[in-house]
Amino acid sequence: MVATMNVLRTAASQDPAGAPQSPVLGGAPLFGPVEPPYVQLMTYNLKSSGAAEHSWWTRRPLVKDLVRAERPTVLCTQEGRFRQLMELREDLDGYDWVHLGRLGGSRSESTAILWDASRLAPLDYDHIWLSRHPDRIGSRAWRSGTVRMLTWVRFEDKATGKDFHVANVHLDHRSEKARRKGAALCRDVMRRFHGPAVLAGDFNCAPDSRAHAVLTGGGLADAWAAATERLTPDWGTFNRWRPDPAAGPRIDWIMVKSGPRRQELTVHKAGVNARTGDGLTPSDHWPVQAVFTIGRS
Repeated sequence: MVATMNVLRTAASQDPAGAPQSPVLGGAPLFGPVEPPYVQLMTYNLKSSGAAEHSWWTRRPLVKDLVRAERPTVLCTQEGRFRQLMELREDLDGYDWVHLGRLGGSRSESTAILWDASRLAPLDYDHIWLSRHPDRIGSRAWRSGTVRMLTWVRFEDKATGKDFHVANVHLDHRSEKARRKGAALCRDVMRRFHGPAVLAGDFNCAPDSRAHAVLTGGGLADAWAAATERLTPDWGTFNRWRPDPAAGPRIDWIMVKSGPRRQELTVHKAGVNARTGDGLTPSDHWPVQAVFTIGRS
């Protein structure tokens, strides 16, 4: 399969006074904005920190340009910290959000969800922790390397009147048991949503993992496999700051489930967005995107 993106490499430019300018994103959007009844969802591990050449201050213009060019209807982020996400929201005209740090309040990383407020209205939301006590802020279990959590929102589409749930999760990077148990909690949350729903996030494991099997065995489908069209190869999504996409495990997923009759969720397109700027990657993960509709056309 041939990617449709035109990934450009540009030399870092300078203004007339000799001061370095912000890096500029190269290439064309992967999807670009969609019109109703289509919904575009992006899941993106933003990386909360990094060495000087990969600091948020350096990468912020690239992330802004990428998300502005795609304008996803819903943006699920992982690792973002409060100030970082506030700045991202400032960069994105017309987006609202739900945020809670995994240690409570604004503390630590989060699984924040942002959305195009002109298109969607939030109806309900909640947070759970991936532990034996999911309602206990900051709880952890199963030898998890750190605290892990899930955030969900139920949306009404102002354009179509349809409603659907979106859940955003970041599974553990060290403990396979924590990933498997965390996936089971995600599955149970998704089962409580009677209508169409999407589970997105950084799962820290490949589609051949036990965590993936827990979710697909629980009635969810991987949007990558379900999509009518895939716009890119099945690239590995953890890029390790390397600007050239390559084969590898796709550890960032979008999982979907349909609702009852007339609330079917259909995935039309999916892709891994490997756009870069000035030889820099916007994060150490490539974002994954999918376009879907709810109900029959």
